Amino acid sequence: MAALVTGLIPILRTAVDATTTYKCRSLWFGFLCVRLVILFLAELPFSKLDADFTCNGTKDSICTRDCFNRHFNKPMMVAWNFIYVLVIISVLLMELFTSHLRYVAQKRKGKADVEMEVQGKEAAPGVSTDPKGKTVLDLHRDRGSVGFYLFSIVLRILIETWFMYVLLSWNLPVLNNDPYKCYTKLCPELHVCIVRAAPEKRMSIYALASLSGIIIVVSVLFCMYSIAHYLCNF
Repeated sequence: MAALVTGLIPILRTAVDATTTYKCRSLWFGFLCVRLVILFLAELPFSKLDADFTCNGTKDSICTRDCFNRHFNKPMMVAWNFIYVLVIISVLLMELFTSHLRYVAQKRKGKADVEMEVQGKEAAPGVSTDPKGKTVLDLHRDRGSVGFYLFSIVLRILIETWFMYVLLSWNLPVLNNDPYKCYTKLCPELHVCIVRAAPEKRMSIYALASLSGIIIVVSVLFCMYSIAHYLCNF
């Protein structure tokens, strides 16, 4: 739990303390926080996966470990964490872009001699300032900003789709209730192996896949909305 709180703090601080904002920024950071919590809970049943894998008459032997490697021949938790890092990168790309626009706006504002520029009303393309002094990315004023925003969302959709493929094609099939028959070169005799607490582990897969599905649906809908609301109204 301490690791979970430690991971949530920088995400929440970045979401709240930002000097630059854009459409649905809080939503994407909210998904990051929810994903981190679900990921932490989903990994709990897999913390002792090697101990939960048992073969008849060969407990803790080299034959069991060989069968374990053959059965779980694709990554699980490392792949999940790596994909989560990619999701964070897709969100941070938009943060870097808005920070760049804010820097350009401040630079032009500092050099301006006209009163409207000093007030920030025409500081930079696609950038405006709200009454609280926070820089707002105005997607109505610049096609480039809309295009980069859509790029970051499409990138997130691709990452989430890949994550669902990993969960449903790589991880879920090896967690069924059926016994696993194993032959190895080290131990040529037949071994029958099972995975303990398989329903709990499958539930973790379903929870992660459900969240990814929700994020994909929301992202696709927001892409359609952005195209219709911003690009079609230029």
